[in-house]
Amino acid sequence: MCTTCGCPTSDHHHNHDQGHDHPHEHHHGTESPRRSKIAIEEDILGKNNRLAGFNRALFNENGIFVLNLVSSPGSGKTTLLEHTLRDLSGRFRCAVIEGDQQTDNDARRIAATGVPVRQINTGAGCHLDARMVMDGTEGFDLDNLDLLLVENVGNLVCPAAFDLGEHHKVAVLSVTEGEDKPLKYPQMFHNSTVMLLNKIDLLPYLDFDVEMCKEYARRVSPDIVIFEVSAKSGAGMEAWYQWLKSGVRKG
Repeated sequence: MCTTCGCPTSDHHHNHDQGHDHPHEHHHGTESPRRSKIAIEEDILGKNNRLAGFNRALFNENGIFVLNLVSSPGSGKTTLLEHTLRDLSGRFRCAVIEGDQQTDNDARRIAATGVPVRQINTGAGCHLDARMVMDGTEGFDLDNLDLLLVENVGNLVCPAAFDLGEHHKVAVLSVTEGEDKPLKYPQMFHNSTVMLLNKIDLLPYLDFDVEMCKEYARRVSPDIVIFEVSAKSGAGMEAWYQWLKSGVRKG
């Protein structure tokens, strides 16, 4: 969480010169630094979850299906989004919120598909939060949206803890990363409804055990839905699209 990773959020900033727990110091009549840290974490997440609930109610009221795409950097999220939007935007009214620490490179790639996009730069922050998403939706015509895709900052730790008001988290894992990622970052995969195992076109050139990776993912999230895809070749994308379409229809 933020008080652990040190990233600034929209609600507060951190000062790592204060609040550390030193074994030889005694605190009389005051809350311990550890308890203070836990209280800050709970306060941050509590505020975030209240705003996420507001976002979710707004999305439900407007019938918008919202996905939060999460992954480590370089997994291929943006390329997946480009192909998904080009294939589906003719059928569904789509929009994208792009989260990055710096630059609008990915937002410009999404804009080239003709889909409305809003860039959110987090600076030193390592994740999007519900307030950022709330602000990011202000430029969209929510009455005329079917599908909102949020591309989170590339990070498999902090985004797991922050509800944005999405209906599902979608974890993107590329076959270049190693099949044990679900075990190394269990909270992210546990909190995700779907795992997109991306870049399968590279499998002939890699020592990657697909079945082991899927078994690891199901070990931390037994009901996770897994699609093996390649945004480059198009392999497996149709199954992903069918899942998306069913969610949009329910929304």
